Amino acid sequence: MTLKEKAKKIPKKPGVYFWLNKKGQVLYVGRATNLYSRVNQYFLKNVDSRISEMVALSSDIKHEVCDTLLEAIVLEAHYIKKYWPKYNVKDRDDRSFIYVAISKIDPFPKPIIIRGQDLKKFPPAKAHIFGPYQSFYLIQSALKIIRRLFPYGNCTPHSGRACFDYQIGLCPGACVDAISAADYQSNIKNIVLFLKGEKIRLMKKLLRENPDKVKAIKHVQDVSLLSREDNLALPRINRIEGYDISHLTGKETYGSMVVFSNGIADKKEYRLFKIKEAPPGDDERALSEMLLRRFAHSEWPRPDLIMIDGGKPQIDFVDKVLRRQNISLPLVGISKLGGDRLVFAKLVKKNFQELAASIKGTLLAVREEAHRFVIAAGRRARRLK
Repeated sequence: MTLKEKAKKIPKKPGVYFWLNKKGQVLYVGRATNLYSRVNQYFLKNVDSRISEMVALSSDIKHEVCDTLLEAIVLEAHYIKKYWPKYNVKDRDDRSFIYVAISKIDPFPKPIIIRGQDLKKFPPAKAHIFGPYQSFYLIQSALKIIRRLFPYGNCTPHSGRACFDYQIGLCPGACVDAISAADYQSNIKNIVLFLKGEKIRLMKKLLRENPDKVKAIKHVQDVSLLSREDNLALPRINRIEGYDISHLTGKETYGSMVVFSNGIADKKEYRLFKIKEAPPGDDERALSEMLLRRFAHSEWPRPDLIMIDGGKPQIDFVDKVLRRQNISLPLVGISKLGGDRLVFAKLVKKNFQELAASIKGTLLAVREEAHRFVIAAGRRARRLK
C-alpha cells in the first residue's frame, strides 16, 4: 500500500500523526482537528521544500486518535519530547521552543509559559516541565481551556482581597483563603496528569473525586484553538526579523533589527546598526546595507520571514540587492501610505503571502517594535559618544 493510499484510510477525527522512515524512526509528529484532511495536505503540490523532502524520505504513516484537539496538542508535545523528530526541530534553535513549567515547591503554583532558553531556571527537582510546544499562542489558548476545567490562581495567596478571576470563577480563591492548599494541589495534580498525557490515570482520579469533570473533559470546546491551528501545507514562520531605519537629527542614520520567535519578541537577538555608507535620507540603500551586514553573520539563525517598514519601492529595491548576493528569503513590507497594507517582492509565492496575511497582527507588532528600538537605541548610542 502506498503512502497516499494509507493517508486515504486515516479517520476524520482529532489526533496526532507520525511520519516514519524505512527504519521505523519518527521523522515528524503533528496534530490535527481532522487527521484525514491534515495528512492528505502533505501530498498537495504547493508544500514547501522541507515538507516535500520529508515525505520523500518517509515509508510509513501512523496516527493516534484523540477525543479533542486539546488532547492532541498535549500528546504532540509528549511525542516530540520522546522522539525529538528531525523535521520538528530542523532549522530551529532549541531556544525557540515553548514549554510550560509548574512549581513543585510553591503551595499555590500556577502553569507559566517559558522559552527553551529559560529551562535552566527550572530544574526538574523544583518544577514540572511540559513541552516542547511549537506555538506560544496555541499553548496559551490551551491553558485557558485547562484553567476552566481545573481552576488555578494568578493572584497572591492570603491577600484578603478577592481577585477578578475569583469573581468570574477562574481562580479557586487562594487570595481569600476559599480553598485549602491540599485542595488547590489536587487541581494542580490534575493539570500535571493532563499535560503528561496520562489520561487514564486522570480519569480514574476524577471518577473518584469529581465525576462531572470526566464529562467536561470529553466535551471540551476547542473553538478557541481552531483558529490557532496552522496549515502544515504552507511554510512555517518561526523566526521573523523586522527592520527599520531612523535618521537622527538629520545627520546620523541607524538601522534596527528586531526578532520575534514564535510570535514573541526575543530581545536578546536585537541588533542596532550604524549606517556607514548609504547617503543620508536614502532609506533603500540604508536598508540594503544593513541587511547585507546582517547576512555576513552566518552564525546568526536564519529568518523564515523578513519584515521591512516600507512599501513596494523599498521591498523591490532590497529584494534585488539580496538576490544579487544569492540571498533568497521571503520579504514583506508594511506600507503606511497604503493603510498598513502588506506588500511583497515579486517572487514570493501566493501561499506564503496568505500565511503572512494570517499573522498580520504579529507583523504590525514587529514593525512597532523595530521602530521603538531604533529610536531608543539610536539615542543611547549618540549619548555615549
